Amino acid sequence: MYLNDIHDSADFFRRAAPLGVVRQRTLAVPMRCSGIGLHSGMPVEMILRPAPVDSGIRFRRTDLGGVIVPARHDTIINTRLCSMLGVPAMGDRPAASVSTVEHLMAALAAAGIDNLLVDIDGPEVPVMDGSSRPFLFLIDCAGVTEQAAARRFIEVLKPVELEQGASRVRLVPADRWILDVTIDFENPVIGRERIELELTANGFASELAAARTFGFAHEVEQMRAAGLGRGGSLDNAVVVDGGAVLNPEGLRFADEFVRHKALDAVGDLYLAGAPLLARFEGLAPGHGVNNALLHKLFADPTAWRYTECVAEAGQLHQVAAA
Repeated sequence: MYLNDIHDSADFFRRAAPLGVVRQRTLAVPMRCSGIGLHSGMPVEMILRPAPVDSGIRFRRTDLGGVIVPARHDTIINTRLCSMLGVPAMGDRPAASVSTVEHLMAALAAAGIDNLLVDIDGPEVPVMDGSSRPFLFLIDCAGVTEQAAARRFIEVLKPVELEQGASRVRLVPADRWILDVTIDFENPVIGRERIELELTANGFASELAAARTFGFAHEVEQMRAAGLGRGGSLDNAVVVDGGAVLNPEGLRFADEFVRHKALDAVGDLYLAGAPLLARFEGLAPGHGVNNALLHKLFADPTAWRYTECVAEAGQLHQVAAA
């Protein structure tokens, strides 16, 4: 059973939220942005629109007649170098996909946006500067409004672990959303880096949002031969060549690489359809293993449940469970 099946049948969260219970949120007004796709290199325009309660995050391909692509872990169709959402053709409706959604999803997770309709006129979210910071700026400009319904949280009830090659990831029960991410590259510029933090709006904005996507100079031609990275440049990615960073301005953080991996994990895991109450521990995490971890979590109905929370003195406290 997928989350959308449970979501559609659960009246528990459709009632108005009691006083003090954390409520669902959307944008106050629409916001527009434009740019190019990191991998497609195509120009794209995107409009973030307020959406009603319980509708979730959805993309609408305006260039394909308005096909809706829900932002959920079970609509991921490709995880090579990004997270790509997609829906198949059905009747007169064409197949549609939206790729590189992780940086936008991370910003929405940090800002606590539950419901949003994203109009997009191409197959890829604009890369902007390669981080989540421009999307946080758009959200801040639009403003956020609370909605009547209670916000759903996903409480992880027992450890869920997964290993794929050199990657090891797991979710552990916790009363907050905590990240512990480690990477280990042989490259001398990167080496072994680790970051641990609680995911809060302020913490994300100051510690992760500005961290840019990165790659290696020797991989650029391989990526472009495979039809990827065509929009990449020193304006939207950190490029490492041997023992040097090619970007003239250098790094935004001494450990920008692990911070971006943590940012990606925030975006990938927000495809759960609701914020997690868990500790995420990742060694060399990536889009594929992050998505597989969510599939493993939801495949075990004893590993998780929906819950409501109240916020007191900056801390979440559970008040009900489905």
